[in-house]
Amino acid sequence: MCGRIALFSAPKDMARLLDAELAEGIDPEGHPSWNLGPTQRIDAVTDDGSGRVLDRYRWGLVPSWAKDLSFSTKTFNARAETVATKPSFRAAYKVRRALLPIDGFYEWDRAIKPKPQPHYFTAADGGPVICAGLWETWHHPEDPDAPPLRSVTMLTCAANEDMAPIHDRMPVLLAPEHHDLWLTASLDELDALAPLLVPAPQGTMAEHPVGREVGNIRNDGAQLIEAQAPETLF
Repeated sequence: MCGRIALFSAPKDMARLLDAELAEGIDPEGHPSWNLGPTQRIDAVTDDGSGRVLDRYRWGLVPSWAKDLSFSTKTFNARAETVATKPSFRAAYKVRRALLPIDGFYEWDRAIKPKPQPHYFTAADGGPVICAGLWETWHHPEDPDAPPLRSVTMLTCAANEDMAPIHDRMPVLLAPEHHDLWLTASLDELDALAPLLVPAPQGTMAEHPVGREVGNIRNDGAQLIEAQAPETLF
């Protein structure tokens, strides 16, 4: 499970990295955060055949048939093992895939008692992390005048050797050479996606323990990702 991320790089920089245009109305500088959780807005890159576009989406997929937004509290992650068949995700998996660029993410080591210890994970090369995602558009069933809501989910898979000591799941990370396939694979090419939905190679991620204030979503700021010496953690 991945339910807390850091996204502080500017949208213009993420768009440049992924060869995408900014959607209309997106602030090129963005609103940096070191502590984003489900139901909040995160960046996603999609491609409808006319080129890549970076826009903002609600984190927590809301299928078109959902009755209300509460559905998204259960769908901020999608298991790679079942994403092609689970009703919440299978339609989006076929035709609405996205790249989710983030700076890093948090996981909690629950073996640490009495309180789990948060760790911050980022790319070992210091760059952003590009996660596999899906997106949907939802229309309010009781308010036809309400603007459509676009939402995303982040795919997860079994942890690799970098993450396994802390947690048994991790985001599906996509290498640059796989971005086009993930975004644009046709229905006839879906079988080619399965090999992408695997743990990242060992050495892909770097991590360090951080302070427990990240556990409160109201806390934010660059201090949240600073490494903490063990004696300051308890």
